[in-house]
Amino acid sequence: MKQGLQLRLSQHLALTPQLQQAIRLLQLSTLELNQEIEQALQDNPLLEREDTADPAIFAPAGDAMVATPQPAGDEAPLGADGHDHDRDNGAELSWGSESAGSHGIPRDPEDDVDAGDIQAAATGLREHLNAQLALTQLPEHERRVVAFLIEALDDDGYLAQSLDELVDTLAGDAEVDREELMDELTIGLRHLQQFDPAGVGARDPRECLELQLRCLPPSACRDLARVIVRDHLNQFAARDYVKIKKALACDDDELREAQMLIKSLNPRPGAQFAPLDTRYVVPDVMVRKVRGAWKVNLNGEAMPRLRINRLYASILQSQRRGNAGSAVSMAGQLQEAKWLIKNVQQRFDTIQRVSQAIVDRQRAFFDHGEVAMRPLTLREIAEAVELHESTISRVTTQKYLASPRGIFELKYFFGSHVATDTGGAASSTAIRALIKQLIGAEDGHKPLSDARIAEVLGEQGIVVARRTVAKYRESLSIPPVNLRKAL
Repeated sequence: MKQGLQLRLSQHLALTPQLQQAIRLLQLSTLELNQEIEQALQDNPLLEREDTADPAIFAPAGDAMVATPQPAGDEAPLGADGHDHDRDNGAELSWGSESAGSHGIPRDPEDDVDAGDIQAAATGLREHLNAQLALTQLPEHERRVVAFLIEALDDDGYLAQSLDELVDTLAGDAEVDREELMDELTIGLRHLQQFDPAGVGARDPRECLELQLRCLPPSACRDLARVIVRDHLNQFAARDYVKIKKALACDDDELREAQMLIKSLNPRPGAQFAPLDTRYVVPDVMVRKVRGAWKVNLNGEAMPRLRINRLYASILQSQRRGNAGSAVSMAGQLQEAKWLIKNVQQRFDTIQRVSQAIVDRQRAFFDHGEVAMRPLTLREIAEAVELHESTISRVTTQKYLASPRGIFELKYFFGSHVATDTGGAASSTAIRALIKQLIGAEDGHKPLSDARIAEVLGEQGIVVARRTVAKYRESLSIPPVNLRKAL
């Protein structure tokens, strides 16, 4: 072995700082972009925001109609605003236009409590129960026991631990009378189960429903419902009404009334006091129909308008004339400000191009809904806008489109496909929508099985297996045929 020197010529791709910044900005969501810009505004005195209004915030709406502000003009110009972007004097460098604008029982999907319907309460569950405890006339030692049980509840209002486990927690290594401690916990639990909301302090869904039924006025329907909950809850959840009627010797009308009463109960009494975790999105683009064509405009409220600070730019110009040493550092900050403005502009330009290409290929969706969604891949959009697939993936991640049909992530418009008899392809999103329509229009006494749904789709030219129908149905949170059968 010996040392030596070699001269080798090779080519490799080097990412400049400007290109690295452009890639990073492209994959950020609008909220993350605003945070990045705020940090840049704090670090770079040569950069300033042209507008002072806070960006509008929109809540995701799924398929629901969402009111969104519209830009003043149909086409908002993006890019240069008439100023020379390469000059270092006091001229503005800006872009954007001011004129742009865990417990529970199986239930039907329509019976489930939607997360959006659960409002965040001013006080939590424990605060609500402790306030009731303070109004009781219980002895001090019983108050302490009930307060301990309140702290042991989970967010749904259930006592997740058994009384034996709670006795072990209280006793520890001390020599205490465990039977006496168990009696105190049992009495304290009875007091707790009389608090509002009804059903709080239950140890399982059956006990939770029984506690709520106990609070209702006496009636034949309530008595039948209590027997069903106590002895036939599993059969009720499985909708095995024949066995229930045979065991309880009741007719269809009586069972139907008891069923409606049980379904009106809340298997998660503490959920109404849970804080609501609301997530907001800012749509990057707006889709509107203009003269029969769907057009994509950038959301003016989401577009940060940046420019070079005139005062600091004039100071930099004077320092350069005097050959001041500090002009070097300010020149670097000026270059960074230019890069950021250009990359932010390029980010929104790319988002608009990609969004328009998606909308052009999904026109039928905006006209007719999910059933008209067509198969779409990243490669197809990449070829249309002459960008790499990885760039399309970055552009469509956490970027949102606001349309008359709602707010959607751009990735929503891509999906797998299923072959058709004619040799074409159908989008999986469209097939899910068809399955949802078929089940929504079915006879409750004779619901459609997965095999029958597959046959119906086959009659429409869509070749899909029964197990594929089952997978799509489960993704829509639709129960199987035996759980959809009406009484």
